[in-house]
Amino acid sequence: MAADKQNEAKVSHPDENKENLPDGGLGLEILQIIKESQQQHGLRHGDYQRYRGYCSRRLRRLRKTLGFKMGNRHKYIGKKVTVEMLSDNRYLLLVLMEAERAWSYAMQLKQEANTEPRKRFHLLARLRKAAKHSEKLEKLCESPRVDAKTKLEAQAYTAYLSGMVEFELQEWKRAMEAFNKCKTIYEKLASAFTEELAVLYRQRVDEISPNIRYCAYNIGDQNAINDLMQMRLTGGGGGMMAEKLEALITQARTKQAATMSEVEWRGRTVPVKIDKARIFLLGLADNEAAIAQATNEETKEHLYETLLAECRDTIQAVREELKSEAKQRERSSDADSGKVSNLQFLHSYLTYIKLCTLVKRNESMAHTLQAKLKEPEADESKRGPRPQDLIRLYDIILQSLAELSTLQGLEDDHTFQKEVSLKTLVYKAYRCFFIAQSYVLVKKWSEALVLYERVLKYAKEVQSKAKSFNNSLKDLPDVQELIAEVSAEKYSLQAAAILDTDETVEVPSQQQVKDNTPLCDRLETFRLDPTLVGKQPNLVQFPPDFQPIPCKPLFFDLALNHVAFPPLDDKVEQKGKGGLTGYIKGIFGFGS
Repeated sequence: MAADKQNEAKVSHPDENKENLPDGGLGLEILQIIKESQQQHGLRHGDYQRYRGYCSRRLRRLRKTLGFKMGNRHKYIGKKVTVEMLSDNRYLLLVLMEAERAWSYAMQLKQEANTEPRKRFHLLARLRKAAKHSEKLEKLCESPRVDAKTKLEAQAYTAYLSGMVEFELQEWKRAMEAFNKCKTIYEKLASAFTEELAVLYRQRVDEISPNIRYCAYNIGDQNAINDLMQMRLTGGGGGMMAEKLEALITQARTKQAATMSEVEWRGRTVPVKIDKARIFLLGLADNEAAIAQATNEETKEHLYETLLAECRDTIQAVREELKSEAKQRERSSDADSGKVSNLQFLHSYLTYIKLCTLVKRNESMAHTLQAKLKEPEADESKRGPRPQDLIRLYDIILQSLAELSTLQGLEDDHTFQKEVSLKTLVYKAYRCFFIAQSYVLVKKWSEALVLYERVLKYAKEVQSKAKSFNNSLKDLPDVQELIAEVSAEKYSLQAAAILDTDETVEVPSQQQVKDNTPLCDRLETFRLDPTLVGKQPNLVQFPPDFQPIPCKPLFFDLALNHVAFPPLDDKVEQKGKGGLTGYIKGIFGFGS
């Protein structure tokens, strides 16, 4: 809420109103206001519902501040902003927020219409309402009380929303005219004002350009598809337009897929009957060309991820067909289980494409990291790339190559297996090189030297085997450059090891001192221990350790069990057996 009021203050402050009046009229930075509001209230994450709520709250505050309430709690009384009311630019902002609220609701419904098609009718109604509010804003800005810049911005805003309505109605010609008008106005504004505002105008032009080319393509301009593909490479047309571009490209490939019936790979022709596989294989060359033309690493990474996602979906579709084929084979008794079927071979081909794309993507990331690794660190507080990062990438590459060698249907293809083993040697050499680099960083000279020798061994083995694979291995990294770099690193390593001799001698002595062995226990071993002449010399261990002593003996009388005692029957008093007479005698003492 605090951010809402801060944005509102940008428009309503009287000092700002004076700054926005170069011609003595009211001024409103329409594009700047809506862009800042959208970025701060949900559209950075595509949350149109949150932005719509912000517009509603801001409208309520504006009406309350201006005393422009629509009736009371019990009754609605509609009011319109007229030209006579334009004593404050907040009246213009009121109409702008109404248009933005309707537009944001339309975009929210557009997201929901993917799963609920009926909401498209409501979407069109809200877009028309947004365009109607923008037309009202344009008419208000025609007043002499409003400056020229605000008039132009209102015209561009109206043209943009009108173009959006026609675009959704698929009225391509009228939508193109509206977008072209909007683009022209923003281009003129960008050339007339400061660089800060010009950036905003150019961004809006970049947003509109894919829509214009899309309209041109639907009108019948076949060259527009090339421009759309180029915009896709440069990252233009984000959000909803990106989805339309992908749908357009898929539609074009679907038309071409009807003519594709088979594919040839590794000397075997395989029929392609699955539509998804046809579309993917048709677009494979275009995707690879797009990756090759990509200028920045972010775009290249996005294209790699898109290609891999399409490949995974296609492999999943082929797997489903393989399951049904396996069930049919189980039912048929005369099935040839030894031969790889066409569908299995197609699955192997698609898996080969996926694994090769993974290798290329990780190799591209490794090249980027290598370039950053050679650059000096500008900020020491930030963690830069390390050789360990490259080791991880080459581990993934080697894992992908290991999966390549186990593809079904290629076990007996000796040429393919040799190519994969040779590629494995190349990437093993690079992985070993960066492991050695990581050992150099921790000054483990001997381990690094052994690993450099291993790199040279791998590289020379690659050179000896690569003579017969010149054409198929042209995309591999140059091993000769690696050999030259390793040779230089070996000399640097030897020099660093010699210069570091004094330090390596001191290190074990420090480690031995740290074991806290007192002098009395190491009298036969000479060692330079500076603590002996200090305030706390380690001479003896104090307090001394406990030593074991014999404990007090315990005696057990074991002989008692084996002793035979003499009989004592004659000394034991015998009781008389007199009966009643004896009992009476005992009472009266006669028997004693």
